[in-house]
Amino acid sequence: MATWRSPRRSVHWLPSAKNRFRCRWFVRRSSRSSPPRSIAITITSTPATPIWPPARAPSALRAVLVNLPIINAPVEALAQREPARRLPRWLKRNVPKGNANHFTERLLDELRLETVCDSAKCPNRMECYSQKTATFMILGNVCTRPCGFCAVDKGKTQALELDEPARVAEAAARLGLAHVVITSVTRDDLADGGAEHFYQTVLAVRERTGAVVEVLTPDFVEQRHALDRVVAAAPEVFNHNTETVPRLYRDVRGRKSDYRWTLDLLRRVKQLNPTIRTKSGLMLGLGETRDELLDTLADLRDAGCDLLTLGQYLQPSPQHLPVTRYVPPDEFDELGRAARGMGFLQVASGPFVRSSYHARDMATTD
Repeated sequence: MATWRSPRRSVHWLPSAKNRFRCRWFVRRSSRSSPPRSIAITITSTPATPIWPPARAPSALRAVLVNLPIINAPVEALAQREPARRLPRWLKRNVPKGNANHFTERLLDELRLETVCDSAKCPNRMECYSQKTATFMILGNVCTRPCGFCAVDKGKTQALELDEPARVAEAAARLGLAHVVITSVTRDDLADGGAEHFYQTVLAVRERTGAVVEVLTPDFVEQRHALDRVVAAAPEVFNHNTETVPRLYRDVRGRKSDYRWTLDLLRRVKQLNPTIRTKSGLMLGLGETRDELLDTLADLRDAGCDLLTLGQYLQPSPQHLPVTRYVPPDEFDELGRAARGMGFLQVASGPFVRSSYHARDMATTD
C-alpha cells in the first residue's frame, strides 16, 4: 500500500471562483523511487458546507489529511469535518503487507494505465494489487454518466489514446496474468460508446498473453452495433452489471439507464456467441427488498446470465447515495444458495464481493 506523508504539515484553503474553495498541500510517497508530488484539489462545496478531508483523496491519503492542521479555513470547515463512518465488524479487514502491491502500482504508473480499483475506491484493491492483479479501466478516467453510487470522476472526457490497448497488453504480460479483466468508463460522447477500443484491447491482450479475457462493459444503450463489435472480439466472459433492482434503477444508475436494455444486452450476447459466458452483479444495501432482489435474479437467469456477483454497497463519500443497510455475511450466504438454486453456474456472494473479485476462479470453474 502506498503510504503518504506531508512535509508541509498543514493545509491552506484559498478562495476560488463561484464561492468554492481550493486547498493545496504537498505530499510524497514513502518510496525513495517515487518523486515528490504536489496535489491540488478543488473542494466543490460552498463555505457553509465544506468537507474535510476531500472525498476525492485516496483512502490512504485521507487518513493523513484528516489530522493535518487547517490554515485560513472558514470557521465552518473546522466545525463540519466529516464524521467518522462506522462500519460493522465484518466490513473491517487488515491491509495486506509486502512489496507486490508496490510493484503493481509502479507498473501502472509507468504504463500510464487506469484501474477501476483506484478510480472506484474498491475495498479489495490492496489485496488484488498484492497478488499482482488489477482490473484495467480503458477510455480514460472520466465518465459521462452521473451514477449516484460510483466514485469515478464525471465531467469532460479525454481524447482516446490509441496506444492504450498495447499498454494494457504489456501490463498484463508483465504481471503474468492468466485472466485479464477489462472495463471502462461510460463514453456516451463517442459514436460507438468506445466499442472499437474494447475490441482492439481484447485482441491486443490475447495476442500478447494468451490469457482468458473478461470484459465489463457499459450498457451501450440502443447501440446494438457497438455491442456486436465487442462480442466480435470473443471475450471468454462478457460482464455487464445490473447494479440494483428495477425500482431503484434510474435513481442509482441515472436517467439514461434502462433495466430492460440491460437484460436485452445479456440475452443478445448469448444469441451472438453462445460460447461466451455472461455475467452480472448487484450491490446490496441501496434500499432493495428481498422479493425485488429475487425477482431480479430470476430475470437475469431468464436472460441466460451464467455468473453472478452479490456484494455490499459502500458509500464512497457523503455526496454519494447513502447505505440503507449493511447486509450480514450469513444473509449473503443464504442469498448465494438461493441464486445457485435458480441455475447460475457460479455465484460469488459476500460483503466484499465485487464484479471482478476472484474473477478467474469464477470463470475457470465448471
